[in-house]
Amino acid sequence: MATASPTVDPSPPTPPPGTDPSAAAENTADSADTAPDPPSAPLRTLLAYAAPHRLVLLASLLLVLAAGAAGLAQPLLARAVLESLGGDGGVLAPVLALAVLVVAGATLTGLQSWWQQRTAQRVVRQVRTDLVHRLIRLRVPELDRHAPGDLVARVTSDSTLVQSAATDGLVNVANGTLTVAGALVLMGVVHPGLLAVTVGVLATVAVLLTLVLPRIRQAVARAQGAVGAVGAALDRVLGAARTVKANGAEARETATAEAAIDEAYRAGLSGARYAAWASVLTGVAIQGAFLAVLGVGGALVASGDLDTPSLIAFLLYVFYLASPLGALVAGLGTLQQGLGAVGRIEQVAALPIEEDVDDTAVDAAAPSPPPAAALAVELREIAFGYPGRGTGLNGVSWSAPAGGQTALVGLSGAGKTTTFALLQRFYEPDAGTILIGGRDISTLGRAELRRRIAYVEQDSPVLAGTLEANLRYAAPDATGNEVAEVLRVTRLDTLLARLPDGLATEVGTRGVALSGGERQRLAIARALLRRPQVLLLDEATAQLDARNEQALREAVEAVSRTCTVIVIAHRLSTVTGADRIVVMELGRVRAVGTHAELVAGDGLYRELAASQLLTGQTPEDASRALPGPR
Repeated sequence: MATASPTVDPSPPTPPPGTDPSAAAENTADSADTAPDPPSAPLRTLLAYAAPHRLVLLASLLLVLAAGAAGLAQPLLARAVLESLGGDGGVLAPVLALAVLVVAGATLTGLQSWWQQRTAQRVVRQVRTDLVHRLIRLRVPELDRHAPGDLVARVTSDSTLVQSAATDGLVNVANGTLTVAGALVLMGVVHPGLLAVTVGVLATVAVLLTLVLPRIRQAVARAQGAVGAVGAALDRVLGAARTVKANGAEARETATAEAAIDEAYRAGLSGARYAAWASVLTGVAIQGAFLAVLGVGGALVASGDLDTPSLIAFLLYVFYLASPLGALVAGLGTLQQGLGAVGRIEQVAALPIEEDVDDTAVDAAAPSPPPAAALAVELREIAFGYPGRGTGLNGVSWSAPAGGQTALVGLSGAGKTTTFALLQRFYEPDAGTILIGGRDISTLGRAELRRRIAYVEQDSPVLAGTLEANLRYAAPDATGNEVAEVLRVTRLDTLLARLPDGLATEVGTRGVALSGGERQRLAIARALLRRPQVLLLDEATAQLDARNEQALREAVEAVSRTCTVIVIAHRLSTVTGADRIVVMELGRVRAVGTHAELVAGDGLYRELAASQLLTGQTPEDASRALPGPR
């Protein structure tokens, strides 16, 4: 059966004129996490998840109502059996009819249960699919702000509660309501006075339930938030397991996780306590109604105003109410649990995503340059600041001509890696324009832009899987010859030669089976296999030995003939051959030139070059060896 998800506008509200868009996005995300939901909003979302399955749920409801009708008819047949015992009528016919109703009710209940559970699985599949789709496409600032473990909990844990609420909860509430109403009608047929007694008892208990049930939703929301905190704590520790162990921090990290576990425990107990109260009140309602009917009905029988079979039939209806009332209260409790989870899922739905990263979102009207054509890169008066962290870039302007190498150098925090993030639209600049191939990148879809760029990150992340899967990650259609060539260029062929499984070798979680240099070479090979028009290298050779660095430098020089290479480097050996070097300091461009020009004309570059010559000299000796003023 085709399914659909509730339609949610992924874009944040349009900020008022003069408002910083990035700040507006931050405020939107903050409000999504902290602002209380209107009571009807989660319910609308829950109903939207159930809407694609409404026909199946309706059929399921009809089945359960048919089973309920079979149950409702049983007390009347029981009365007929009792009446026939004292008269001349046969007992066989009503007994057989009663047996048929029992079997029919059980069969219908089983079929309804299967349909309902199948629908529940489809609902949770759709909820999880929607969440995964959004989470993978969240904008980088949102990923910076939210713990991955908590986001994962919303897919795994919260979605299960929504599954139950959107199927079991809704069907049980509808079934319980209709069946109770039907029972009350038939009880009125048997004796209106006893019905009034029964309704009076049930109404009193219903008022108490309205005070208890909303507390279940609040407790579930707390519990699910704590479960997310547990996931976040574990993700933090497992992602840096060696750092934790090397610093003897196991006990402290365990205490952090246990605090979140204790909070989940307390919230779970709170929810269980209110659920228990709901169960107690339901039992009290049935028992109270039974005692009231027994007392009043007994008096009526004694006075001759009510015959005994009718009293027995009415008491059977009171007992029968236990099942639909229990279903109704359970359904309301399940709904409250689901609404608590829906609130957390809606927070994810409110976070802005990158809508233009899929192939279907690529700007088809924009002609793509030939694959081998290098593209010029230009930044014009770029300003950018991370929320809460001050200014990152302030009026940055520089250009990299098509083809050749441009290097960015500067002290840590100068804004080099931030520049790379802006080039790929991980973040949007607060002011200024970035051009690639003469086009403003804000007019390019992210998928199209990133197709032109290959990026080797500073820490060279590797995904769990095989060497081949990592190598082909950005170029799944690469030929065997192309793969062999990048392996040769990056000298990974020597690594494969000693691995029994070759490219099928598993690299482990985060590439733990590889050395730092091997991960770096794998990341570079992955980028080269993509045949980009712009290649961004962020300290891409930092963990390589001199021999492998020299080989890769030669490979990059060859690539720069057909590709624009922009490199962030701290090693002098990496930048001396660059066609242009941009010196950055505190988010600004300090100087631009060749190595020789900057040694002669810029004191900061001269200091950086002197302190990072890989010759074993002291910085003072190296500085004296450099040409130009000192």
